[in-house]
Amino acid sequence: MKLSKLFIVLVFLLFSKNSFASEPTQHAATDSVYLFSYGTDGLRFAWSDDRNNWTPVGTGQVYLRSDFGRWGSDKKMFAPYVILGRGGVWQCVWSLNDRVRQFAHAQSRNLIDWGPQGYPFFEKGKNILRPVISYHKDLDIYQIVYTNSEGTYFQTETKDFKTYSPAKEVPLTAYKSNTITTTIQNNTVSGQLHRVKWAVVEALNKTAELRNFKARQDAETTKEDPVRFANLTKPELHISAEPEKAKAISKLLTGIFFEDINYAADGGLYGELIQNRDFEYQPSDKENHDTKWNSNHSWTFKGKEGDFAIRTEQPLHPNNPHYAALNLTVDGSSLSNAGYDGIAIKKGENYLFSSFVRVAEGKKSFEVRLVSEKYGLLSKGLISCSSKFWKEIKITLKSSASASDVSLQLWPLQKGRIDLDMISLFPQNTFKNRRNGLRADLADTIAAIKPRFVRFPGGCVAHGDGIHNIYRWKNTIGALQARVPDRNLWGYHQSMGLGYFEYLQFCEDIGATPVPVIAAGVPCQNSGANGGGQQGGIPMADMPAYIQDIIDLVEYCNGAANTKWGKQRAAAGHPKPFNLKYIGIGNEDQITDVFRERFAMIYKALKKAHPEITIIGTSGPFFEGTDYEEGWALANEMKVDMIDEHYYRPPGWFINNQDFYDKYDRSKSKVYLGEYAASLPGGNRTNLETALAEALYLTSLERNGDVVSMASYAPLLAKEKHTQWNPDLIYFNNTEVKPTIGYYVQQLYGQNVGDEFIPARVDFSVKREDVIKRVAHSITRDQKSGKLFIKIVNMLPVAVKTSIDLSKLSSVSKQVIKKELSGLPGDYKIQPIITAMDFSNLKSFELKPYSFTVFEL
Repeated sequence: MKLSKLFIVLVFLLFSKNSFASEPTQHAATDSVYLFSYGTDGLRFAWSDDRNNWTPVGTGQVYLRSDFGRWGSDKKMFAPYVILGRGGVWQCVWSLNDRVRQFAHAQSRNLIDWGPQGYPFFEKGKNILRPVISYHKDLDIYQIVYTNSEGTYFQTETKDFKTYSPAKEVPLTAYKSNTITTTIQNNTVSGQLHRVKWAVVEALNKTAELRNFKARQDAETTKEDPVRFANLTKPELHISAEPEKAKAISKLLTGIFFEDINYAADGGLYGELIQNRDFEYQPSDKENHDTKWNSNHSWTFKGKEGDFAIRTEQPLHPNNPHYAALNLTVDGSSLSNAGYDGIAIKKGENYLFSSFVRVAEGKKSFEVRLVSEKYGLLSKGLISCSSKFWKEIKITLKSSASASDVSLQLWPLQKGRIDLDMISLFPQNTFKNRRNGLRADLADTIAAIKPRFVRFPGGCVAHGDGIHNIYRWKNTIGALQARVPDRNLWGYHQSMGLGYFEYLQFCEDIGATPVPVIAAGVPCQNSGANGGGQQGGIPMADMPAYIQDIIDLVEYCNGAANTKWGKQRAAAGHPKPFNLKYIGIGNEDQITDVFRERFAMIYKALKKAHPEITIIGTSGPFFEGTDYEEGWALANEMKVDMIDEHYYRPPGWFINNQDFYDKYDRSKSKVYLGEYAASLPGGNRTNLETALAEALYLTSLERNGDVVSMASYAPLLAKEKHTQWNPDLIYFNNTEVKPTIGYYVQQLYGQNVGDEFIPARVDFSVKREDVIKRVAHSITRDQKSGKLFIKIVNMLPVAVKTSIDLSKLSSVSKQVIKKELSGLPGDYKIQPIITAMDFSNLKSFELKPYSFTVFEL
């Protein structure tokens, strides 16, 4: 982040006088003191003059955390061991857990800024515990000795922490640890002792002070406003447009990001009403934690005799190996499916039933019924089959009533064996009436944002939990029974019914640019498979084939109908190209050597094959820190077209960081803010406070639209009762779509967008920084239509007397359309109020407290 001079001055004013008030002794920068490094949940420091009385540095601040494994459960640091090594660089190694044959390493020049973490893997030993590191100056080499739970000791050597010698067993005497135990604030801790200049401790303390100051800013909420603005009366704001300073900005700024989280796809946007239609649910979808999650999940067999079994002999397709076998000995048995929390159907509408059927002998028929627990039988139809080979059978069912508690029931009418697979129920009325299409009301709600682009299919889903779970686009196209279903990283199942073709078709249907995201040859850094994080990268021998898949994607999207992959697109019903222009490579990745090597291979090959494609890189999951710095360093080194930044922050962060992109270097990579959201403590649904914080920040994105090319809120969708992440933009159940206030902010930006930013001179009667930060504006113009859009956010608890001077703009219309969101900060059910007003009213009006107003001229 770029810190303004005012911000830095404020920090020193706040803290310089009391920085070391708790210190027993004052020191000059050249003095030496003892520094103790220790920690279990992160690397901490304490200092002392006498090695007996210790003062925590930065009030116990953590200066290094482990990135290995899953967030919240595996990212642990055990027995960190710190030394000062070659060239005055600090080296730290630590244990990860008692399961893997890996340890962690990171290095730093100042104990504050740490480089990328490495997790070398070794064959020897059951696990790696308590590694110690030493530097041998005569050999210019580092030695790491570790033990394991079996009491054996091993040693490895390295010069650069990139390549290591094979671990060899060594005697106990080789394990020379300088770890000592001491007491810090009544806690017994173990670590290493160092002698350093006082300036080292001073810098560590200053870092902690700055972090604490920023944390207090982040924690600012409207709950403190009655005190914070107790004496504030209506301030006056005057905005004078300066069109002579106008600059071009991105035409793609407002878009959406779709990820299959919170049951956003199956059971959500994807129109299929049957759950587990292909009988491919597996216990591994839930990492074997749910014994009821298996191939017959969601299906219920009723009957006194006969049986229902899942079989795999001679399946419908090798990619879909499981199917249902009904073996009936008496009449009166049935197989039913209640969909996702019941099936919702509407009176008078048609529903398309289909199934692949195979019989052992004779002719078998069965009745297909839609049955409501409340209203009884709503529709039925008869199908029959005499084929000993798989055959698809279809009928249309029309509902006699609306209900949300419906189940699909199959009632065989003869005895004997019937095999069934891909049992489907689809509304005929899908979005744009597409076959295998999308739920219409959800898709309509998304389309109403008027997004300029759609990023898909993730997110973490794109690069998966381990390399075998990486999302492969080729597995998601073609006939439904030939697609390869897979575990969803968020803990359920992906049928892949909503696949790349459907994503691309949806983008075209809503006039949005497709932005597919491909894993950079490494899985999600939150992976629990293959050790931890990204270290299980795709083997280098397999990378050429993986890269070819990405190049083939461009042909699938843009190639002529007579090319290999263009032909498959045409066969799906779309002979014309989809006009793909962007591809994201990577998502929130740790910028390690494993990542760098694979990203570089993909980037160079894709640029060579398709220089017309804009490639979007990644800068990790945060707006600062090691991955952010390393991601940008890699982008600068390779001249990556665009960088994907992510951050989920409290409203206070968005209020206090409106200058975040003001000082970005315009000659370097453009920015795609791929995931962002404001959330209050507890992660509840978005309310007016969070929505206004986002609206406020978005004015700065428009101001910086020459460097910020795209931005998308995340996550987009969340199904009620299946929500794993809050807040989200749109909540829904089987019958209702519930847009949030944050949704309406996105819609107001998406529907009122220009391609030219018009600066303005701002005169504010109040000079308080906390007041000024809570009122923001942007003026944009669509050069094609000539429309002018003025957006103003007021996050103050009082009205703001406002006037807008547009005298330097010619041909401004007399009529103005005003769109306004306002209310109390805790409100979460507010929609924009749209009114017409006269142009003259812009010369004097009031911005309501806690409001977002858009004027369209």
